[in-house]
Amino acid sequence: MGSDSPIFELNKDDFEKISFSDIYYNISLRRIFILLKKMRKKAGALLVMICLGVIILLCWEAGEHLKDKILRSLETAAEARTGKQTVVLDSGHGGSDSGKVGINGAKEKEINLLIAKEIRRLLEKEKIEVIMVREKDEELGKSKVEDLKYRVSLMNEKKPSLAVSIHQNSYHEENVFGAQVFYYKTSTEGEKAAAVIQEALQEVNPENTKKIKANDTYYLLKKTEVPTVIVECGFLSNYAEAEKLVSEDYQKKVAEAVTKGILQYLKDQ
Repeated sequence: MGSDSPIFELNKDDFEKISFSDIYYNISLRRIFILLKKMRKKAGALLVMICLGVIILLCWEAGEHLKDKILRSLETAAEARTGKQTVVLDSGHGGSDSGKVGINGAKEKEINLLIAKEIRRLLEKEKIEVIMVREKDEELGKSKVEDLKYRVSLMNEKKPSLAVSIHQNSYHEENVFGAQVFYYKTSTEGEKAAAVIQEALQEVNPENTKKIKANDTYYLLKKTEVPTVIVECGFLSNYAEAEKLVSEDYQKKVAEAVTKGILQYLKDQ
């Protein structure tokens, strides 16, 4: 502001002391012009200061918003690194619904639950949150439809990074064998998850030539709103594979393979 006097150089008392006669007789036109010029300068300076204040306020608010956004992004990334992702594990069938019955008398529902529990144990070691659809031999509805609806509603409610349903397969020809992973035909993420899990399962049995398969009829795949896959771990209609599937050692190998695929999928997200 240089040597100019303060912006508000006249107070109320000063104005009261001034009369029209004083102005008329004692202030020349030149002095009035100078006074008006100074007032214009001071008004301009005041306007600049107000504008600067508004700009500073807006920048501060924008900076706070950007800071919050960055912090949220860092928190999300940290959660991914520390394993705070969630996986829903669904053990197919249960209760009076035994699922497939193997050529050796094995019940699908029991094998499903044993493998799912082992997958949970392995995932939790990696700090992944696991939600089990069922943890014991039970039905989840009064009918098959209610049971499936419950499973789907739980998956949609929890919104996991991935939902994995464990099953065992069967076929009218005994020679058919091999694990296979299914996904909903329009689900890109489901296809990605199926691919990495299938690849890991191939290592358990290199003779297995089955590939991932798209599907648009399975209720679980059609109705879930999150990436979902169905893992058919093997064929209970094949005696050799049925015998493997009831052994604790082979169940652990299958669980390790499925876990490996799940972790790879989560890492790629």
